Amino acid sequence: MSGDKTTQAMVSPREGVDSPSVKPSGEGEPAPHLERFRHQIDEVTFKADEIEQRVNEVTQFYLSSNKKPLNKCGSTAKIMQHRYAWVFSEPVDVKTLGLTDYYEVIKKPMDFGTIKKRMEANDGTRYKHVRELCADMRLVFENAMKYNDKGSDVYSMAETLSGKFEERWQLLLPKVIKEETEEAKRCKEESAESHMDMQESQEDKIAKLARDTSNELDELSLQLEEFREMVVQKCRKISTEEKRKLGAGLARLSTQDLTKALEIITQTNPSFPTSAEEVDIDMDAQSESTLWKLKFFVKGALEAETNKTAANKGQQNPKRKRENCDALAKTSGKRSKKLPQ
Repeated sequence: MSGDKTTQAMVSPREGVDSPSVKPSGEGEPAPHLERFRHQIDEVTFKADEIEQRVNEVTQFYLSSNKKPLNKCGSTAKIMQHRYAWVFSEPVDVKTLGLTDYYEVIKKPMDFGTIKKRMEANDGTRYKHVRELCADMRLVFENAMKYNDKGSDVYSMAETLSGKFEERWQLLLPKVIKEETEEAKRCKEESAESHMDMQESQEDKIAKLARDTSNELDELSLQLEEFREMVVQKCRKISTEEKRKLGAGLARLSTQDLTKALEIITQTNPSFPTSAEEVDIDMDAQSESTLWKLKFFVKGALEAETNKTAANKGQQNPKRKRENCDALAKTSGKRSKKLPQ
């Protein structure tokens, strides 16, 4: 990335990306400006609180519309706490284990972690009936015994847990059947038509509330954008050195983040050639508003990339430790072999 008026320089994620300082346009004006900003912030905050309450109301309605909650998960929790459960606690790491044919054999993978997430979910993925939970638990053990050879450790662990789960399920089943029978009886006794009318009326009310909330969110986004633009216009100008460092920061962005940065430029310059293989950015030709937006974006993107890199290194350490242990074990085994007589 280059340009006649832009000088490139390497810069760390923390260099050259500071916060703008607001300066008064003249003597005696800071107080009116600050008062107007403060008033607008109060309005936006109050509106955001109102919208949050409405969103919570919509969310609670749809959560309460689910079938009976899963209050019979004690047996499942005990199985997940068994000493063999760790094998099935997460999705099978096909890549690390080199299981190239796993998805050819297993069409619907399942694990305890996924089951637990569905049990605790607050959206449409939550189990609506205990029988759905039972089916997924069985699927975990069936997959393990289908893919692994009989007699292997994983097969034996799955077989053991499967037996224990079925024992607990048989104890729970009479209660499940009883509650299902009672629920069916209650549904039959209720007036289906009256219930449907009431439900539709409530759903219409909630749907309207959701639409109105969505529209208000759009209006709030526009108001925030206008407020942001107003603040940026009051900021000091970007210095030549900051432009140089900003150019260097842009050059270090990933392809995805760079595309987002170019989109910021096109907001004020729609004719900017973002689709070209090599893009020249003239920093001096950009508005102060665009430069500050780029400055904030580059700072966030580079810091996120740094944190991601650090996290990946932390995840690689346990794997490297296991590899070292395996190597030491092999070396020790070779040394323990007896020499021929």
